[in-house]
Amino acid sequence: MGRQRRSLRELVVVVTGGAQGIGARTAAALVRAGAKVVIGDLDQVLAEKTAAEVGGDTLALPLDVTDIAGFTAFLDEVERRRGPIDVLINNAGIMPLGTLEEEDDAKTRRQLEINLHAVIHGTREAVRRMRPRGTGHIVNVASMAGRAGFPGGATYCATKHGVVGLSESVRLELRGTGVEVSCVMPAVVRTELAAGIGEAKLIKSVLPEEVAAAIVDVLRRPRFDVFVPATLSVMERIVRLLPRSAGEWVAHTLGGDQILLSAAHSSARAGYEARAAESAPAADAERG
Repeated sequence: MGRQRRSLRELVVVVTGGAQGIGARTAAALVRAGAKVVIGDLDQVLAEKTAAEVGGDTLALPLDVTDIAGFTAFLDEVERRRGPIDVLINNAGIMPLGTLEEEDDAKTRRQLEINLHAVIHGTREAVRRMRPRGTGHIVNVASMAGRAGFPGGATYCATKHGVVGLSESVRLELRGTGVEVSCVMPAVVRTELAAGIGEAKLIKSVLPEEVAAAIVDVLRRPRFDVFVPATLSVMERIVRLLPRSAGEWVAHTLGGDQILLSAAHSSARAGYEARAAESAPAADAERG
């Protein structure tokens, strides 16, 4: 008999980057499951709009994940207003595309600050709060790009590999403490972040609602690896068994080696790329 599913009712759940996309859909799914949700996002106006739409007395607070002191203060404020944090979902992230040689240093640093450093800091803060209580769940949203390299997104892949490695390490550090760690690895998700990206053979894109459902499910039935769609886990295991040249042939045959590169200069991405370039104000200010 499998383990009984955990109830999410009344759990305090924090979602970074929760104003839109995967974060917003996850917040909505959590509210339906009875959780007390707090959205943190750089766009406070949109975050408040999303909080009102998902209902459930969802709280929206301003959060720039690249402001490390501000991130800690944000979590302190959550606990002051809602109580101890039961779940932290590190979801905030950006994906600028282009070859590494044409990527400027500001774009590189912005991805490192948002996609990796912020996840490291959020995870560390969650551990410090949850370990003494002997309970809690940290969910880090990575990507299949954290398991393989995709041309056109080298730095993005590097950050997501970092998130997977971080999550694996912290999971082992927390063994036996009562604090769970999960790593979510979706394929291409149909949000603004994926603007201009086409379909690869056998690897279908997914809706943000599907990722949200997977996150809710892993909170109810904790485990580490969360692939979306679930069939990605089988494909990933098969490819890893192959010699590198054979694995690269498979990726080329399925079109996986062009999926990001072909979208890098698509006009459909112009709006997203511009917004992503303004998404790390604290980090950019430190370099200014």
